[in-house]
Amino acid sequence: MEQNGRARNEVLMAGIGGMGVLVSGQVLLDAAFQRYEHVSYVSSYGFARRGGLCECTVIVSDEKIASPLLDQAQVVMLLDSSQFPSFEHRVRPGGIIFADTAGLTAERRREDYTLYALPCLEIATSMGSILGKNLIMLGAYTAITGAVSTELVELELQKRYQDKEKVLTQNLDAFRRGVELGKSAA
Repeated sequence: MEQNGRARNEVLMAGIGGMGVLVSGQVLLDAAFQRYEHVSYVSSYGFARRGGLCECTVIVSDEKIASPLLDQAQVVMLLDSSQFPSFEHRVRPGGIIFADTAGLTAERRREDYTLYALPCLEIATSMGSILGKNLIMLGAYTAITGAVSTELVELELQKRYQDKEKVLTQNLDAFRRGVELGKSAA
């Protein structure tokens, strides 16, 4: 990751359709355009857009990206922690898994990565809407990894939701709460 001097960052985001997995990936991708020369985004989802498994992979790099597909990523972000057993093998040794504490019951099978179990659903609920959970986790990701600056993500959120003042305010609040969560967890 960038904080370690690397010019390439990879994140695999996974969850259930309707949780904002794909939106988080697109926001990260669009923010990364301001920092990196090369970016890649690949999404995948089942037949049921809401309620079915979905995932996206975002790769940002200062060098050309040979393939947008990864068997393992530097970072795995799980918005639905029930998917933990299915995705634990997808993080590289030395990588990071971000998982929501809600529903995180599976035992770790590996110890060669860092796990950040974060109360994103709990925080989103306390803010009045579970829909901000994805941006809370994205904020924690940016604060901990430094892959893309929090300022660039905030600018992207402002651009994306500029015509929806209430949604913009909620999204920025959720993202900022995630940044604070990430800083305290690091």
